[in-house]
Amino acid sequence: MDIAHPDTDKLVTVTLDPETIISIDPDEVHERRIAVFDLVEENQFAPITSISEAHGPYALHVSIRGNHLGLDVRNPTTNEPIAAHFLSLTPFRHLIRDYFRIRESYYDAIKSAQPYQIETVDMARRGLHNQAAELLRHRLDGKLEMDENTARRLFTLICAVQPYADQRADTKSDMPTVLFVCSMNSVRSPMAAALARRAFPTRIIARSAGVRSGKVDNFVHEVMEEIGVDMSVHTPHTMDELVANSFDLIVTLSDEAPEAVDARNYEVGKRLHWQVDDPTLIDGNRAQKLDAYRALREDLNNRINTELQSLVTNGSQIV
Repeated sequence: MDIAHPDTDKLVTVTLDPETIISIDPDEVHERRIAVFDLVEENQFAPITSISEAHGPYALHVSIRGNHLGLDVRNPTTNEPIAAHFLSLTPFRHLIRDYFRIRESYYDAIKSAQPYQIETVDMARRGLHNQAAELLRHRLDGKLEMDENTARRLFTLICAVQPYADQRADTKSDMPTVLFVCSMNSVRSPMAAALARRAFPTRIIARSAGVRSGKVDNFVHEVMEEIGVDMSVHTPHTMDELVANSFDLIVTLSDEAPEAVDARNYEVGKRLHWQVDDPTLIDGNRAQKLDAYRALREDLNNRINTELQSLVTNGSQIV
């Protein structure tokens, strides 16, 4: 099947789920960024379920749940869900292993091999990508439509995220879980969750959600990048989209969040409400707005390091 609207049926944004795709290694993060850039730079992509209802462009949010890759297609402007599919990674395991073997051989060949040897390895690399692209399109047939080059680039992204994903199911983890909730999951709650993961790496499961759906905030990206936290992977989600319903701690960060939490049947060990400023309400020039975001970042960071320490130290018991 051909792409129905090649001028608009494409991905303009690809984000990665920071809760399931975990790595603080700069080389690994760099590799993922390159894979995302290449995919967004040139692609043809459309969810089958929406072809007759809406046209692109689209945003794609990638996550890993157990042995499956989550592909969440959304409207890039409103962030409204369009289609979601879980792709089993099992059929791709041998291709992923071969990908890394051939990649290492290719790098070694570039350093010391003769041109004909480099060409041989490169032909094997292209052949593997073609095979993976064909399998990927077959597995997503009737769900997501893409051309061969897009499938090749998506497979490269799969290889980049799969080895570093945290595949532990939350229900089997002994790590304490905390949910941060604000109005739109654009600024306060995602910043808090990212800072919690930074403060207590591999010691806490930190999630975030909004009472309603918001949009990606570039000021958040900028001020978090200043301290080495990549927020480009974040996509706003609502509380209704959460899979988990049991948390050791829920922290509300906006005036409407406590009532929204009350309305849901969460199992929760303890709740806190942090009265923090909303930097989106600040009037002023760019520098003044960035200062407001930085002030929020520091406020959240101080609270997290002070008030979440007992949760991490005592497991599910927070004092």
